[in-house]
Amino acid sequence: MVVLVMVGAVMVTSSGAVVALAGMSLDLGLRGTVQEGYVAPPSTLSWATPPVGAVLAALALLLGGIVLILVGATGIGRRLLTSPSTSPIHDARQRPAVLLTGEPPEHLSRGLWLVKWILVIPHAVVLIGLGIAFGVTTIAAGIVIVVSGRYPAPLFAFNVSVLRWSWRVGFYAYSALGTDVYPPFSFGRPAYPADLEIRRPERLSRGLVLVKWWLLAVPHYVLLAALTGGTGIPLSASGTGDSRGLSVLTVLVLVAGFMVLFTRHYPSGTFDFVMGANRWAYRVAAYVGLMRDEYPPFRLDQGPHDPGAPALADRTSTTLPAE
Repeated sequence: MVVLVMVGAVMVTSSGAVVALAGMSLDLGLRGTVQEGYVAPPSTLSWATPPVGAVLAALALLLGGIVLILVGATGIGRRLLTSPSTSPIHDARQRPAVLLTGEPPEHLSRGLWLVKWILVIPHAVVLIGLGIAFGVTTIAAGIVIVVSGRYPAPLFAFNVSVLRWSWRVGFYAYSALGTDVYPPFSFGRPAYPADLEIRRPERLSRGLVLVKWWLLAVPHYVLLAALTGGTGIPLSASGTGDSRGLSVLTVLVLVAGFMVLFTRHYPSGTFDFVMGANRWAYRVAAYVGLMRDEYPPFRLDQGPHDPGAPALADRTSTTLPAE
């Protein structure tokens, strides 16, 4: 199933490349027919017409890639849903809808953070493919929500696992530098110092699907651009979305890195703020990813554990039960 998702992502990306190359060939062909004021006759220009074969090939790649992604994501999601869950059902409603945690760092290596950008390259490659898959499954889920008011459970489980994967990588790398434990290549919830839970709602608003991911989320996008350097779903190797440069989070993580380098101590106040910034980003990600209807709060809930959580989750569970 993982192979289907990754192959599908490659096919979707390739479809855009085919169209781009076809457009480039057309542009070069048109330029070549106009030289020194001479315009070639229509018969000469006819070869520069957009090739139908390229368009059809791109459509075939796109549709085939979408099908493979949906089949693979559904299979992974169903497998996650059938995994043993130890999260107490009676406690689920008392927990925040989006629960992000990260254990305070201990015994960090002085210099490892300087090379983590190299070490996370394999994860970065995987997250590129998973990011494409996340977009496809979110669009598919949005169509289902408009029709039925429900987010398909397998796709929900898959997308939560993708965000959780991204958070583990970000916590290890430059979203937090919170651990030296290398993140696992897993859709599940292996024991790890960072974790993410998103509770699946029983029903979602049909109308909000059309506006919350762009119009309603604009204020958050603006603030997160300054706070975390990202404005989208946090699916990069840094875990902060489409990074655009320096941000408050980037500066604080860099300061923490140098503190670790010289003192082997990660300032607790800095760590708490870093966790709050990431918590804000992932709440927005759940909202614009169509997973929740509650509007994300404009606040930093600082600290390793969400202040609204009664206790740290047991990380062998896969997903929280629906409301």
